[in-house]
Amino acid sequence: MSPAKLEALKKELAVEIDKQQKATQQMVDMVFSFGELGFQETETSRYLTGILKKNGFTIEQGIAGIPTAWVAKWGSGKPVIAIGSDIDCIPKASQKPGVAYHDPIIEGAPGHGEGHNSGQPLNVTAVLALKKIMEREKIPGTLMLWPGVAEEQLGAKAYFVRDGYFKNVDACIFTHVGDNLGVSYGDGGGNGMISVKFNFDGQAAHSAGAPWRGRSALDAVELMDIGWNFHREHMEVTQRSHYVIPDGGDQPNVVPSKASVWYYFRDRTYPKIIQMYDDAKKMAQGATLMTNTTVTHEVMGSAWPGHMNKPVAEAMYQNIRAVGLPTWSADDQVLARAIQKEMKAPKTDRRNKPIDGLAMKLDTLTKPDEFSIGGGSDDIADISWNVPTVVLRYPANIPGLPGHHWSNAVSMATPIAHKGVTAGAKAEAMTLLDMLVKPEILKDAWTYFNEVQTKDTKYTPLISATDKPAIKLNEGIMAEFRPEMKKYYYNPAKYKTYLEQLGIKYPMVKPESEPKAVSGGQ
Repeated sequence: MSPAKLEALKKELAVEIDKQQKATQQMVDMVFSFGELGFQETETSRYLTGILKKNGFTIEQGIAGIPTAWVAKWGSGKPVIAIGSDIDCIPKASQKPGVAYHDPIIEGAPGHGEGHNSGQPLNVTAVLALKKIMEREKIPGTLMLWPGVAEEQLGAKAYFVRDGYFKNVDACIFTHVGDNLGVSYGDGGGNGMISVKFNFDGQAAHSAGAPWRGRSALDAVELMDIGWNFHREHMEVTQRSHYVIPDGGDQPNVVPSKASVWYYFRDRTYPKIIQMYDDAKKMAQGATLMTNTTVTHEVMGSAWPGHMNKPVAEAMYQNIRAVGLPTWSADDQVLARAIQKEMKAPKTDRRNKPIDGLAMKLDTLTKPDEFSIGGGSDDIADISWNVPTVVLRYPANIPGLPGHHWSNAVSMATPIAHKGVTAGAKAEAMTLLDMLVKPEILKDAWTYFNEVQTKDTKYTPLISATDKPAIKLNEGIMAEFRPEMKKYYYNPAKYKTYLEQLGIKYPMVKPESEPKAVSGGQ
């Protein structure tokens, strides 16, 4: 394909995606309204696969033994390009969109306090626009859409890899909500992780009448936690470890016969993560010796440290530059600055860039960190060690917010998210087209993958052949809140936007918080 024709088709893609803004907005708002936690994304998966099936995609449901996971394919032959994004939400993050202070839709309910409601709508918008051109121009290739299920628990992607769903894939584009339009390559500085729950068994007894006959499983949990917290002093600075006690017994007058503690162990390399895991198992055994209890453990999820592909990132960044940032309205900036003020956002980000409203300058192509003391984890990394992968970040969220928090839901069913998703869909669709018609991109991607990324580091799964996804996780929380949440599901047949359905006059800010409005973009 000539450069001139390719450029013309990219412009056509942008026009087509602009035409689909209403459908994009409806998808973003609909998934936001479902607000489903990991492994319980039933409504979200049903809705998205319904759209794809209607548009000619073949759907395989329940992949890797996960009911809410699926693969949707269209096209034929090579290359096979996987396109993914997460779909789960955050506990206790229910929040009315467009409201720059805490105002939950349902108190205590889950909500999209990360923005995972937006990535799959972006992907669907991009591939449906691209599909029209592929059909007309007779461009070969297979588009494979898939969801990141239970990403907040790092619960699914390693199982997708283990069960062979990426064996014949030539490249993967993943999308994740951000506050700018960007992409990076190499080691992003994050940690890998293994998520493990330790289940202790003891003996119940009357806590006052015959406590000497009891063996407290909760004592074992607490002793393990004490041991781990003393251990932290002697661990490397790159480690991150944290825990919750999901089961601490039933009531004080019964010695707890069962108790559990759930740990995330994070570090920069596979050997260091495994060392933490082994240390924790020893501490758990030590706790049983002190309490005359027993323990079993189960892997709840895992993620490798990430490494993204340089040639694909470079190709994508050229399209990002062509698309540019959305044009933010004065109302968009008012909302952004108000929630930044409400949350006491820092003045600059970790790269020392000012935080003041929405991004007005396009992000640069992010290079690998020369040194990192560690940080968060994402199981897209497991896919990145099996097939050339990049993550497209798109500007649907507001800079300077804490993350995994109700405030990060404020923008996620507003014009900010709608515009950011449209911009991201353009960059993604253009990059997909490049990969389909310029074989040198994929050739270079695999050269980098084989000769740079995996030259000295080989992927070894953190899960075993017998580990199973924790598909019962979050069942109880969703059973508690879903009946009430259903009353607030978005109805696009009756309301233009979810803001309209909720009766929100955009933007809603505290009167004393109204900052000076500045519009614009690039």
